[in-house]
Amino acid sequence: MKIVKLSGSPRENVGKKDARSQRKEGRVPCVIYGGKEQVHFSADEKEFGPIVFTPDVMFVEIELGSQTYKAILQDIQYHPVSDKIIHADFMELHDEKAITMSIPIYTTGTSKGVLRGGKLVQGLRRLPVKALPAFMPERITVDVTKLNIGHSFKVKDLKLSNVTVLSSPFNTLVSVKTARGVVAGADEEEEVGDAGAEG
Repeated sequence: MKIVKLSGSPRENVGKKDARSQRKEGRVPCVIYGGKEQVHFSADEKEFGPIVFTPDVMFVEIELGSQTYKAILQDIQYHPVSDKIIHADFMELHDEKAITMSIPIYTTGTSKGVLRGGKLVQGLRRLPVKALPAFMPERITVDVTKLNIGHSFKVKDLKLSNVTVLSSPFNTLVSVKTARGVVAGADEEEEVGDAGAEG
């Protein structure tokens, strides 16, 4: 899993007045929970770019003076008018404690059905999964090479190790739809490609 570093400063005063003051200085009030106690800090809003404006998922290494916390971004709040980040919640990671994340789905290969004139349709862009931090995949990759027209790749077709998928096994990840004037060969067997997780 990709790790992004975030440098922050501990907040001594926690309250609305201090939070407003932090925001005026271009900083975002934040909190880390999931450990022995909540940790309040602030970070420069500019540092959130690589964390927020990306389709990727990642772990965040938060540096607060001599202390370092490994976490995931759990929630983020924006100003309703300016869209500026006004607060962020992080959940601290523990090696022995499973976490839940929404992982992006990517496809690889060229579908046999697409080569026949069909259309590849991706049903889901992300999939909620649960795993220990060490086994959490950065992405889920589906090989669509063997998909013919009228065939689909469902959640139950995934082969993921040490990962629990929190979605119906019958949800469709990718399918090949029939295009107008195109007919799938009657002798073609229904096949699905292998899928793996790349961390």
